[in-house]
Amino acid sequence: MMELALFLQMFIASEFFSLSEWFSQLLCNIESLEAHSSVMFDMRHRILPPKFLSQNAKEAGFCLWLLHPEPSSRPNTRMILESEFIRELEESSSGDNVIVTEGDVADTEELLNFLISVEEEKKKHETKLTEELNFLNEDIKEVERNHTYETDSVFPLAQLSYRNFQNSSTDIGRSIPRSFPDEARFMSTISQLENSYFSMRFQGLLKEAATVKTSDKTVMESRWRLPHLENVSSNDPKRIQGSIGCLGPFFDGLCKFARYSKFEERGTLRNSDLLSSANVICALSFDRDEDYIAAGGISKKIKIFDLNATSSDSIDIQYPVVEMSNKSKLSCVCWNSYIKNHLASTDYDGVVQMWDAGTGQPLSQYMEHQKRTWSVHFSVSDPKMFASGSDDCSVKLWNISEVWFFLCILITNYNNCLVTMLLLQRNSIGTILSPANVCCVQFSEYSSNLLFFGSADYKVYGYDLRHTKIPWCTLSGHGKAVSYVKFIDAQTVVSASTDNTLKLWDLKKTSSAELASDSCDLTFRGHSNEKNFVGLSVLDGYIACGSESNEVYCYHKSLPVPIASHKFESIDPISGHSNSCDNTGQFVSSVCWRKKSNMLVAANSVGIVKLLQMV
Repeated sequence: MMELALFLQMFIASEFFSLSEWFSQLLCNIESLEAHSSVMFDMRHRILPPKFLSQNAKEAGFCLWLLHPEPSSRPNTRMILESEFIRELEESSSGDNVIVTEGDVADTEELLNFLISVEEEKKKHETKLTEELNFLNEDIKEVERNHTYETDSVFPLAQLSYRNFQNSSTDIGRSIPRSFPDEARFMSTISQLENSYFSMRFQGLLKEAATVKTSDKTVMESRWRLPHLENVSSNDPKRIQGSIGCLGPFFDGLCKFARYSKFEERGTLRNSDLLSSANVICALSFDRDEDYIAAGGISKKIKIFDLNATSSDSIDIQYPVVEMSNKSKLSCVCWNSYIKNHLASTDYDGVVQMWDAGTGQPLSQYMEHQKRTWSVHFSVSDPKMFASGSDDCSVKLWNISEVWFFLCILITNYNNCLVTMLLLQRNSIGTILSPANVCCVQFSEYSSNLLFFGSADYKVYGYDLRHTKIPWCTLSGHGKAVSYVKFIDAQTVVSASTDNTLKLWDLKKTSSAELASDSCDLTFRGHSNEKNFVGLSVLDGYIACGSESNEVYCYHKSLPVPIASHKFESIDPISGHSNSCDNTGQFVSSVCWRKKSNMLVAANSVGIVKLLQMV
């Protein structure tokens, strides 16, 4: 309406009558020429259309003012511009303009912010992509310069069809085949392998940056809380980087991924009570020389088998060379790695028992736990010391030389005669309290002072046994209870949880002052574990675990995907024969590496024990 107000200023008072007619025409909807003529005739007599009068009262009043029969009574320009009607039009027009302008500005700013955000995000992706391409170009050139790799160690790289790699004029570039036997398995995990590669590459950059400030050795020596370094030489060849720097572990794992794909059976142990419903084998443990293996579980029996007598072709039942009966269900067994006949066990009553595996007789009992005891483990550095973990939220430390008193008990022998037996009861030498139930305990084989345990509060706790008031470190990251923890080397541990994962932890990144959630270097996925103890065992970087899919899985410490697996046949609980049904609820319950032959012993929930080898 501002245009209308300016237009009105162009007229003199004598022309306001015609102006009123023109204004009325603007506001009246006249459909025909005859109707238009009639309206104009009536307006000269100050008669306005009824519809116009009813719908536009203010406008009609303004028109009648302009149509006043006395020219002297008609308003002049100033009066029109200062009239209430025109001021309202100006204010309304001004307000509308302000609202539209502010809305336009707000919309424009929102659009601008969106475009800037997208641009920044794309630039981040561009920067990351540029870094990744630089990594690939550098590593391709580095690999091409190294002629010591065996053919099978570079097979997987053939599928990374980067132009620089394919068009390489070097001998190794020309010799790489463009396909390999297990291509489908490799390509199905290419995304996870890629993530692992770039993760390790970026970690290498961070380590290089940290080295500029201070060496790892200086940092480690400055912490009184690193007892496991006492027994590790700085000249250990395992700690020396390979010719391809930080990618050494990744390529090592990639080689093993390409080399191994499955387990083959080398022997099977079938128990006489195979059809028993209470035959879950909860734990396996080798003796010092790895000639015999102990198996204990829900059957309340510890059975010791001679592995040298097993055969993959045998379908006969293998009987144990020694069998020991316990009062309660067994949860764990552990053989002393130095004292050949000493075998420890834990049970559902909370009792820790020491056995003479040679005679099958109990030697001593440790009865301070108030609830079910889940785990027991001997110290490798001090074979007389061992630890146990329980549902009573405590870890007990024991020494086989500490005697408390003799306990006289009556037992029944094979002739149903009561005989008297003296059993040693012993005191613990220390207690570590946990915030929650303790599911597993593990000594470091690299130190006599470092002990780790997994807890039901989803965390792993590490303690220096010289300072047990506070944890040496706390590892946080699992989503459920931690069922196992094992040492890979002096500075690396792996933990298992019922959240379907294993996690690899770097102890150099830990601190007693805070939760070490950022010390997790790798998360392993592939197996299934949501409610049972399925076993965990490590050997030379290989990590084996069971699965609730009745399978055994093997990972390498540098890769997040399994490199080999093996499925146990399902057993019909009535006939004892294998069947094709996978929904039997059977699961692999325990695993244990045999170091001297690089074989894996695995047991499942129906009592079958298999000797497996990766191929």
